[in-house]
Amino acid sequence: MSKREIIDFIIEINKGAKPEFLAQFSAEELDLYLEHLMELDLEEIALCA
Repeated sequence: MSKREIIDFIIEINKGAKPEFLAQFSAEELDLYLEHLMELDLEEIALCA
C-alpha cells in the first residue's frame, strides 16, 4: 500500500486527522498507526455488540 493510500485509510477512521500532518511520517510509521486505529475500531465494535 502506498503512503497516500495509508493516509486515506487513516482519515476514514480518524476524521480529525489532517493529511498534511500525516504526510510528515514514514509509510512504516503510518502503517503502524493504521493498525492501531483498526484494533481500536474493532474493540469499539465488540463493545457495542
